[in-house]
Amino acid sequence: MIRVQAVEQFDGEFIIPGDKSITHRAIILNAAVQGEAVISNVSLGEDCLSTCRCMQKLGAKIDMQNTTLFVQGVSSFFSGQSLDCGNSATTMRLLTGLLCGKNITAKLYGDASLTLRPMQRVCEPLSLLGANVKTNNGYAPINIQPALLHGANIDLNISSAQVKSAVLLAGLFSGGKTSVGEPVQSRDHTERMLQAMGAKMVINGTKVTIENSSLHPINVCVPSDISSAAYFMAIGALKGKTLCKNVGINPTRTGILKAFDLLGVKYTLYNQKIVSGEKVADIVVEKSPLHAITISQKDVPSMIDELPLIALLCAFADGESVISGAGELRVKECDRIMATAQMICALGGDCTATQDGFIIRGKKRLQGGNVDSFSDHRIAMSAAVGLLSSVNGGHIVNEECCTISFPDFFEKIGIKAKNKGAGMR
Repeated sequence: MIRVQAVEQFDGEFIIPGDKSITHRAIILNAAVQGEAVISNVSLGEDCLSTCRCMQKLGAKIDMQNTTLFVQGVSSFFSGQSLDCGNSATTMRLLTGLLCGKNITAKLYGDASLTLRPMQRVCEPLSLLGANVKTNNGYAPINIQPALLHGANIDLNISSAQVKSAVLLAGLFSGGKTSVGEPVQSRDHTERMLQAMGAKMVINGTKVTIENSSLHPINVCVPSDISSAAYFMAIGALKGKTLCKNVGINPTRTGILKAFDLLGVKYTLYNQKIVSGEKVADIVVEKSPLHAITISQKDVPSMIDELPLIALLCAFADGESVISGAGELRVKECDRIMATAQMICALGGDCTATQDGFIIRGKKRLQGGNVDSFSDHRIAMSAAVGLLSSVNGGHIVNEECCTISFPDFFEKIGIKAKNKGAGMR
């Protein structure tokens, strides 16, 4: 348990760790092709370290110096490996697609939390390509046996960058062309990186078509993670003024900025540029009076990771907010709909969980309290924002889960994690 003291004012400039989604993909794709690549500003969270360990076990050489990885990839993987994906669904789902395409035997497993997350959603479309892949009643472990893949047209029922990416990675090694479509475009980091590495690909709206291609390694400078920056931006909106540097603003990831527009948050983008094929900018956010919003299913894919935080901001807003179409939150690291509603209520807010979202009755001020993170990093970090911005502060239970994506989050936000209960520096 960690104590978070409420603050009157919060100002600062922050360098946020590298984007987790891009780090995963840069490691996997460069490790899967012959040659050398340098990946800088990587995310050092446990999820991306799980990806590193899996790729090393498959035969790639990966050396780390501070936040830079030196990757020596291999075109042929070791077969018969048991790969521990830890808590990382991204690792498990993307590697399932890649290893089906590589025509080898492998087993992928993870921790207790990952074992509860649905995996049939990725294995089913891969089976349509001819993959021999099996789950344990729809869940991990996943067992892969060699099979020659063929092209197919696949339409996903839900928008998922992880499932889409798995199909594209398998299609990269199949015979013929493979097309994957989704209802609403999800994040497109895989497509951007595959194109930069030489993949034969056509993108038409929400459908992506790929064919068998030879890739070459590329150096990647990973932009700062907008999902991680969102917590610092939210504190700026509630308590002062914050600047986050070199943040990725890929159009498929800027749902948090759309939510800011709806809420009435004042923010400015400076120094916009392209780095390693991704748009980045410095983002300044200032304290703003917030008003109620409505978010529906079409908005969700671009802000799925930030929805607990957005719901929290709604609790500080004026009026009743409704978030719907977010049923996917129930199958994340925890049931994030339940956990978010409980977090807001524990802080003194008024939030009702629905089947696919929330109804939040904004109070403008929250008293604070003790919050259970449910061992979910997004809930823990959102709770920290809420407690800093509350009247009395409070405690977060099981805050250690932040190591999954943001190991030094509490230090960066100004809380002495080593001396729990010390509050702000």
